[in-house]
Amino acid sequence: MDDRAETALTMDAPFADSLLDRAPAPLVGRAVPRVDGPLKVSGQARYAAEHAMDGLAYGMLVRAPFGCGTVTALDDDAARALPGVIDVIADARMIRNAGDFAGPAAPVQTVRDVVYHGQPIALVVAESYEAAREGAARVRVVHDTAPGIYAMEQALDRAAPPESDVGGFFLIHTEQGDVAAALRDAAVAIDTDWTTPSQSHAAMEPHASIAAWEGDRLTLWGSYQSPVTTRDQIATALGIPSDRVRVRAPFVGGGFGGKLGVMPEAVAAAIAAQRLGRPVKVAMPRQHVFEMTGRRPATRQRVRLGATAEGRLTAIAHETVTDQLAGEMFFEPAGIATHLLYDAPHRLVDHQVVRVNKVLGVSMRAPGEGAGQLALESAMDELAERLGIDPIELRLRNEPAHHPELGVPFSSRSLTACLREGAARFGWDARHPVPGSRREGDWLVGLGMAAAVRGNLFGASKVRVRLGGDARVAVETEMTDIGTGTYTILAQIAADLLGVALDQVEVRLGDTDDPISAGSGGSWGATTAGTALYAACAQLRARLARAAGVAEEEITLADGMLSARGQRHALRDLVGNGMVVEGGCAPGESNERYSQAGYGAHFCEMRVHAWTGETRVARWTSVFAAGRILNRTTAISQALGGITLGIGAALFEDLIHDPRTGKIVNRDLGEYHVPAHADIPPLDVLFLDERDHAANPLLAKGVGELGVCGAGAAVANALYNATGVRVRDFPITLDKLLAGLPD
Repeated sequence: MDDRAETALTMDAPFADSLLDRAPAPLVGRAVPRVDGPLKVSGQARYAAEHAMDGLAYGMLVRAPFGCGTVTALDDDAARALPGVIDVIADARMIRNAGDFAGPAAPVQTVRDVVYHGQPIALVVAESYEAAREGAARVRVVHDTAPGIYAMEQALDRAAPPESDVGGFFLIHTEQGDVAAALRDAAVAIDTDWTTPSQSHAAMEPHASIAAWEGDRLTLWGSYQSPVTTRDQIATALGIPSDRVRVRAPFVGGGFGGKLGVMPEAVAAAIAAQRLGRPVKVAMPRQHVFEMTGRRPATRQRVRLGATAEGRLTAIAHETVTDQLAGEMFFEPAGIATHLLYDAPHRLVDHQVVRVNKVLGVSMRAPGEGAGQLALESAMDELAERLGIDPIELRLRNEPAHHPELGVPFSSRSLTACLREGAARFGWDARHPVPGSRREGDWLVGLGMAAAVRGNLFGASKVRVRLGGDARVAVETEMTDIGTGTYTILAQIAADLLGVALDQVEVRLGDTDDPISAGSGGSWGATTAGTALYAACAQLRARLARAAGVAEEEITLADGMLSARGQRHALRDLVGNGMVVEGGCAPGESNERYSQAGYGAHFCEMRVHAWTGETRVARWTSVFAAGRILNRTTAISQALGGITLGIGAALFEDLIHDPRTGKIVNRDLGEYHVPAHADIPPLDVLFLDERDHAANPLLAKGVGELGVCGAGAAVANALYNATGVRVRDFPITLDKLLAGLPD
């Protein structure tokens, strides 16, 4: 039977019970290996650039060799004369930057007006990748330059509020009480300035797209976190209805926010394929990824804290200046966690933007929290020292009973438990409070900690579930798996809710012809797609119960059987020729009535060589609470990756722009330093047992970005404890430590 009437769950009230708790031998919550793992390790998983097809041509983007101005002509004679070159295309529909927060609208389209160095302005198409690359190098760009702003510091006096609050997610400005007076009257107050640089997502898989037209319909194979967003943006760019575009992204080799919107190579490939009447692949070299796909914006943050002598916060002020291209919506909301992390009656959070001529600033893993908690949690460490209070105790004394600004209750909040469990697990009581006091040979040793918080978001999603006559299950949704474990988690949920073995479930992802999802971003992928799947499976459970002649609440599904009132029926005997249903979910009143977030605490031991300033992360413990953990293996994997990114932000990552032209100087993984295996010790990660009944029927919260939050501050605080040198300009490289090291 095929009944695709959608059942949608709206998050309007807490879920007292979850169907997941009815599974006799649940898979959800266990450390289940990735079901897509064998495909990946055997090379059978096809990524964006790996789809083979007849007649494929290759494209290479031509980039602007200047930072601001106008292209007056393209001298492409030398490129066209090269054997194998088919065409040089400079179409006005090409886009200059990624789509990120553009919504269904296309990003800015231009091949003439240049606003950052490396902006795509043309595409060379050839019979081979090598010919396309050589052809692009031979195109001479004739241009007029204009004055540009290539560093935020060049125009701080022009900082202005962001042009949009990005759908209300980021909260540009909030203010309560009288911060200035509270700081003036505080027993202890600090006023600190922090800087974080631009950072690159540096995903393992570079961006690539293959475009092919069949009649007037485009199919695009690409590397995208949200295929439906890409579909809508590319349709707008090309001037065609979105139903004439199909985007497929079954496997994505990492994203971290850098693959949320349509990218320049996708639009260029589609234009070229349409013009040539044959499929075209545009795969970016690593340098193009750095130059054209987006970055985490740089920030300058001022954090002021005031407290009583007993360590009660009286004032919190967190003011951020960040940078972005002119006319773009996104900004780095560095103060986003400051709204809810600590209690204080007088509060100020503010954001300003300087418009610069750099590649587009976009979301990068934990946008806002990733940069903002570097400053806030380091400032809390400074305040604790000034007060003579242990950093953990300072945080415990300022634990709010409800959201400090909104006044709404927390759906669940286990920060205190994370702090205490982490301290005991790590051995925090061995920390010496006097910086620079512990030395082992030539190494200075210090311990540091930081709290972590990441808001729990929720978006609309849909899932189709097919229960076949053989009782096999197929789950279909446009949702993607960017390495986060979506294939496995959705299979676990379906197996538990429908009572079948894991190998009886097939999950199909990353195709815009399937029901659309909220996409992989914002740490909401598993919970939104999982909730839509929950709704679909609830429909199937009800229909199976009706087929067995019993009430739905009486049934138990396990081992391919339905049991109730002493009856047992094989599922294959109840489904007939099969059942097809669609489930959906949407935000509701619970998203407004409760403050929802995941919490954690990081603990770090740093060693600093007393003579060279070399830094080593020696030991690490993190404890998190994020509702029900759906898969222990993939959750810990996400935490490990997030912590590693946080360590990179503290010690290594710095996307350097030439202040004269805006050109990215370190545009590959040889010069843009990310942590390697030798930089990261074994990381001890624990997730506490928690349920969040207000979040969704899974009782789970997102984990993908929580590990980044605060991790870098734990490193910075440990470095200070080891050396007595407080560095407020990230990353903390040895040149910033050397002059202040103890004699």
